[in-house]
Amino acid sequence: MAVRLDEMDRKILFQLQDDASQSLDEIARKVGSSKTPVWNRIRKMKDLGVIGRQTVLLDAEALGLEACFFVLIRTSEHEADWQRRFLATLRARPEVLEAHRLAGDIDYILKVRVKNARAYDLFYQALISEVKIYNVTALLSMEEIKSTTILPV
Repeated sequence: MAVRLDEMDRKILFQLQDDASQSLDEIARKVGSSKTPVWNRIRKMKDLGVIGRQTVLLDAEALGLEACFFVLIRTSEHEADWQRRFLATLRARPEVLEAHRLAGDIDYILKVRVKNARAYDLFYQALISEVKIYNVTALLSMEEIKSTTILPV
């Protein structure tokens, strides 16, 4: 269920998404408030689940993870045990940045970040050794045009 946010909440969320390392004083100044009300609103939004964990964003290419693959998976297996093993396999693989179950002809799409094509093949071989998959199609991203974690608030 969506949480009701006012304009001040939205301004605070924008600032946190832009740079969560800002001090409360900086955020308060930028949103036109004082420190205590901003802190109270942040705490409330954390309690309501609007704000989740805080982390830091790393540059994949700077870390040598230059290849981004989108992996389309079709399966003929839909039993609970298969799905449990498949999801456990995905969660255990650090290369999998995102995994989505889809409606339509493709059952799942994965976003996989690896060093190169050889590293992707190792990932692929490990995946198919863990769970039975009907069809896998890997699409190599040639260029990342837009990537953001900032939600429109």
